[in-house]
Amino acid sequence: MKTFAGLDSARVLEGVTQRPVFSASRRIDRVLLGAVATLAVLGLVMLLDAGYFLGRERFGDAFALVRRQFVFVLLAAAVAAGASWTPSWAWRRLAYPALGLGLVLLVAVLVPGLGVRRGGAQRWLDLGVFVFEPSELMKPIFVLYLAHSLTRKQERLQSFGWGVLPHLVALGVPVVLLLAEPDFGAAAVLTLVTLAMLVLAGARPLHVFGLGLLILPPAALAIWSSPYRAARVVGFLDPFSDPRGKGFQLVQSFLAFGNGGAIGSGLGGGRQKLFYLPEGHTDFIFALTAEAIGAAGCLVVLGLFGLIAARGVRIGLRGRDRFAMLLGLGLTVLLVGQAVLNLGVVTGLLPTKGLPLPFLSYGGSSTIVTGAIVGVLLSLSRESR
Repeated sequence: MKTFAGLDSARVLEGVTQRPVFSASRRIDRVLLGAVATLAVLGLVMLLDAGYFLGRERFGDAFALVRRQFVFVLLAAAVAAGASWTPSWAWRRLAYPALGLGLVLLVAVLVPGLGVRRGGAQRWLDLGVFVFEPSELMKPIFVLYLAHSLTRKQERLQSFGWGVLPHLVALGVPVVLLLAEPDFGAAAVLTLVTLAMLVLAGARPLHVFGLGLLILPPAALAIWSSPYRAARVVGFLDPFSDPRGKGFQLVQSFLAFGNGGAIGSGLGGGRQKLFYLPEGHTDFIFALTAEAIGAAGCLVVLGLFGLIAARGVRIGLRGRDRFAMLLGLGLTVLLVGQAVLNLGVVTGLLPTKGLPLPFLSYGGSSTIVTGAIVGVLLSLSRESR
């Protein structure tokens, strides 16, 4: 039997025949936990700075946004703590039920009267306490499904028809539902994570990269058939051609970076948060972070994400079985990959997609789900070799 990232055949089979050893006495990865906690605290500080005037204007309370986000962070910490005590064999058992739940929630969003429509998109469910975005939950759920399915079909992954194609068909279901909302960003993230996990699991790169090329034409059609997506691409290609229209958001993001300079204008300083930069507290929080703490602070943020990436890969590669390995690597790709996509958007390297920056952006759904992802990684670290 072929080895996978240094695992011998017996260890690969362990994920199928035995439950991995879960030791409550073993320590979690404290380096990962420290990096995550530092980013979460920094996110609250930046939200206090970025959301002060927005909270006062929208809610009549300058601290409304940071107060809500603090509650979300506490909930995320509780979810992470619970997930960190859940062994990998239990997560594996939940793969198919979780996938079913995720698909049901994506369908529920599209049902009139259930889904909440904002800004031309119907992506949320009103839970009373807060509005929940099922697409955020679907991302780690699909990684969990892929880790389980790719482990079961290890011997078939060299075959496109029996190994790769079934996972692409499975991917198509949530992608179609996401595009119906529409949520092009979440659909793109799911697609990229799926392709990455297929390669990591042992599928032929030619099959995966060839498939990626085949996806480009329908993706381009999906973009240009939608006026608002086409406007985003035009604004991305030449934002200064229409700085008050299609390119407004990206130009304002550039100004935030320019105003920040090397060390920033300081907390409480800066002008872009004064209603110049749309979505400054969510998707473009990194631009306001750059304005407040400068390039030096941005390097710290990038370093922390790099540390999370390194520890996540380490946890995955040291997994006790194939499933744990794929789950750890997949969740790391999801977490860090979304951060890379967000940073690419705010710096003008990618078209605007509406993706939050993990740990820093305001939002209940993304914060709590990110907490769950971190918790699973910490759980896998208890089992790691």
